[in-house]
Amino acid sequence: MKHVICLVLFLAASNSALAQEKTKPSLNSIDGIINELLDQITIEQGEKMDTAAVRNLFHPSAIFTVADSSGAETASLDDFLTLLKDPYYEEGYLEEEIHKVVDEYNGIAQVFQTFYGKDSEGEEEKGMNSYQLAYYSNRWWIVSLLWTVESNGSKIPAKYGGE
Repeated sequence: MKHVICLVLFLAASNSALAQEKTKPSLNSIDGIINELLDQITIEQGEKMDTAAVRNLFHPSAIFTVADSSGAETASLDDFLTLLKDPYYEEGYLEEEIHKVVDEYNGIAQVFQTFYGKDSEGEEEKGMNSYQLAYYSNRWWIVSLLWTVESNGSKIPAKYGGE
């Protein structure tokens, strides 16, 4: 009986430790989860993207949309992660935050983030990400991500860090 009690206590402690490991401290704040995403999608040449870590930032049914004045394309989380496995990203990619505006109420949040991106070929761009987040199970989840890239005809407004 003593061994059974020890085994039960060991398993309970292990499960508790695993549950704590699954929720990284960065997921407890809006800034933390957004910064974690930027850290995950910014990779050095030759690195492989950790798509499991990226997946953990998003609600399982998260939606991804890239849009501009000519249209919009939407993808599922699985499709988005497949895109991130493209060899294009293995050549290196950088994305940094320039500015962020956060609105939050009662466990939901809307974040407009202006970003700077640079690929391995030296192509640079600025754009805006629009995140929708939900707080539950003691952490934030990204529910959707909508983004667009700045163009000559459509500059980023000053209130979002544009010129």
